[in-house]
Amino acid sequence: MKLARIRTATGAVRVGIVESDGIHLLDGVDDLLPLLNDPDLSLAEAARAQGVTGEIVQPAEAQYLSPIATPPTLRDFYAFEQHVRAGRAWRGLDMDPEWYRIPVFYFSNPYAATGTGDIPIPPGSEQFDFELEVGAIIGGHGSDLTPAEAEGLIAGFCILNDWSARDLQKREMQLSMGPVKGKDTATSLGPWVVTPDELAEYKQGTGYRLAMRCEVNGKKYTEAVWSDVYWSFAEMIAYASRGTEVRPGDIIGSGTCGTGCINELSRTHSPEEYPFLRAGDIVTASIEGLGVLENRIVAGVPPIPLREGTV
Repeated sequence: MKLARIRTATGAVRVGIVESDGIHLLDGVDDLLPLLNDPDLSLAEAARAQGVTGEIVQPAEAQYLSPIATPPTLRDFYAFEQHVRAGRAWRGLDMDPEWYRIPVFYFSNPYAATGTGDIPIPPGSEQFDFELEVGAIIGGHGSDLTPAEAEGLIAGFCILNDWSARDLQKREMQLSMGPVKGKDTATSLGPWVVTPDELAEYKQGTGYRLAMRCEVNGKKYTEAVWSDVYWSFAEMIAYASRGTEVRPGDIIGSGTCGTGCINELSRTHSPEEYPFLRAGDIVTASIEGLGVLENRIVAGVPPIPLREGTV
């Protein structure tokens, strides 16, 4: 099943089942989170139990929103080896053996979850970037999980675009903290949540044999394959649950796929060929089977100084 949370032409926020003839609105549902709270029902079963109203919205008349308005948590991992290896190579570093031992992540900002539409440049940033990722949505409770148990908690997958202010991120991480404001402005999710059974025939190794792509103003920037991921979502979720718990609606990001950001491309090729994003740019992220997520970059607000001599 494919589900989407949308804003209709009337301004109403609704959840619907995505079919070939349009988006079939569910009765009385404006967020996916309530559909994830019944431990006895899968996401598809909960949607069917809710029932449809008979209203059908055409995709061209809908704005796709974050599937969950405010996810309980948003953990973003670092699971594609090509991206990690390239980043370390720029700094003159070999791969750290520890990366192959633990699937590291950071907590991002749940308040910044969004869908299609405008993305403001973070205050003070001049090096704004996209990061093409896969997102998984948790559909149950668990702690200290095995990977097999963790895989059973995946309610669905979506595209995830982790917007990144590289200049802010670099300053913060030089102080052995972060990323903080470098990743705080927006995380785009959507346009659909696709249940795992829809993708089962493409499962390969630690991921799925599905193409990932990102374009800026119609120019291809990124081409990758989900199955290149080193750590599986089952392993990432199991690690996230150690000594704590994961809950329905938690979002897990895969981390950037190989060539999946301007920071990697501009250093591998040239900043002239792959410049950072500017107001007016259109970024189109797509993953085979998960849809297309389009965003327009807009000017942000200037930073308010904290005190004299600061930014």
